[in-house]
This record gives sequence, C-alpha cells and structure tokens, in this order.
Amino acid sequence: LKVAVRKEVRGKLEALTPAVEEVMAQVRAMECSRGKEFEIETALREALANAIRHGCRNDPEKVVEVIVACDPERGMLIVVRDPGEGFDPKAIPSPVRGRNVFRHHGRGIYLINQLMDQVSFLKGGTEIRMLKR
Repeated sequence: LKVAVRKEVRGKLEALTPAVEEVMAQVRAMECSRGKEFEIETALREALANAIRHGCRNDPEKVVEVIVACDPERGMLIVVRDPGEGFDPKAIPSPVRGRNVFRHHGRGIYLINQLMDQVSFLKGGTEIRMLKR
C-alpha cells in the first residue's frame, strides 16, 4: 500500500474546503478513485468536518492528519486522525430513525458508512479508516 497523500489540516472549519480540494486534486490522479470520486470526496469531507469540530473543537492550534493510500488490488484507503478524546461510534444515534430524521446534524458517520465499503474507528474513535474498493 503506497501512501500517496499525507496532509495536516488546521483544526478550524475554514480549513475544511481548501484541504478537501487539495487532497481531491491528488486523489483524482490515482487509478483507485476512478468513478468513485463523489463517494470519496463526500466521505473525506464528513470525516474531516467531524475531526475539526469534535476532535479539535475548532482550535486552529490543533491539527488533523489525513492520509490517503492507493492500492490497485484493494482500493483506496483514507485515514483521518484527530487529537481529540475520541468517542464511541456505537453511541451515535441513527439519523434515519425516530426524531433524529428531523435533526440538521448527526448524519456524517451514517453517510460515510453508506458511501464507503469498509469503515473502522481506531484509537478510541480518534482515527477513522475508510476503504473504497
């Protein structure tokens, strides 16, 4: 698995879109992403937004690490790692059940799980690994 992109993103929401655009410019050049750019970009944006909002608490002194690796056999791996305290992914309520359907937030992890082929949380929830085959 060859690491193709390694980027540090400041823990402020203003850094989100420029970081996603920069990473995606490199991702689009990789064969692993062909035809899957929308899913990859959306999952990356959601994971990075969560890391900035919850992991860094919008503190520009803190940094989120993004790593993208491409393997023609296995697909594209995206890792987003934040300096936060972490969380329990199982404790996040489903946005498609009950009253949560009407909430304006809380859909990020659900969306990531729908878009990517494999999603795992490591290091107490401070690291998300997303695989797109």
